[in-house]
Amino acid sequence: MKNAFAQNIIAMVWDFDKTLISNYMQEPLFKKYKVDAKVFWNEVNQLESHYANQGIHVNRDTSYLNHILTYVKQGIFKGLSNQILRECGKELEFYPGLPEFFPEIKKQVEENEDFKKHGISLEHYVVSTGFAETIRGSSIASYVDGIFGCEFIESPALPGFLEEKKDKVSKEISQVAIALDNTSKTRYLFEINKGSNKHPEKINVNSSIAPENRRIPFENMIYIADGPSDVPAFSILNSFNGSTFAVYPKGDAKAFQQVEKLRKDNRVQTFGEADYTKNSHSWMWLSEKVKSIATQIVSQKEDSIRKSSSSPPNHL
Repeated sequence: MKNAFAQNIIAMVWDFDKTLISNYMQEPLFKKYKVDAKVFWNEVNQLESHYANQGIHVNRDTSYLNHILTYVKQGIFKGLSNQILRECGKELEFYPGLPEFFPEIKKQVEENEDFKKHGISLEHYVVSTGFAETIRGSSIASYVDGIFGCEFIESPALPGFLEEKKDKVSKEISQVAIALDNTSKTRYLFEINKGSNKHPEKINVNSSIAPENRRIPFENMIYIADGPSDVPAFSILNSFNGSTFAVYPKGDAKAFQQVEKLRKDNRVQTFGEADYTKNSHSWMWLSEKVKSIATQIVSQKEDSIRKSSSSPPNHL
């Protein structure tokens, strides 16, 4: 049986907050509505114990989404829509070298004659527990091949909607559509790996697919993130011979210690400053890793070609 995919694609999968930007993407939202971010996040940090006292267990990673909706319901985030979330993305400031690094590293692959011969390409993905709409509104959006994040519904389907009763149209978010936590982020690694993100009508993320029939093997994947919350994703990549890289803000001793511990615990292969300017440590490591993966693909392809062709006949 012929393999479903050529497996000549490299994927760089990026966390967002503290990996591509120095803070949390909700900052422009708080600024717009004049909400104290420290107060909001302190409330979020207490939600788990607050609800536990009522005998209710909540997901620590995603409880902030419901708290956002509570702020909407209470009129603090009055009129908050997906469009506003997207507009907030325009205000996000990225680490040095971004977004220029994204097309530049793609260009390195596309213009290499050895890689071009085998149709090797590079794709960028963002997988975040933050807002997908805010990422879509940011300057990085046009350079990525897929964005996976938390999403909201503005106009929920009402009882009887299957009988063509009209839904109440709203431009204010009222329900959670998708909630990503630190563990469920790994689902999207498998979507990228299997190709269900590109062919959802034919491939389900839970489908059993042989490694040789997956769109992007894990060994062709690099996961870049900032901290312990990404350990589940780091673990998947490390388990399947992928590549893992942690970043920390320049001069931040506490963040440095955190990523160094990740390295010592074999959670990540190495780390660097969150500086993606040309010839910085992170720029060079990531560039060399992409080149190394592409070179390995070339070697595999050419070895396969040699093995599939027989020797020419000789004169007797």
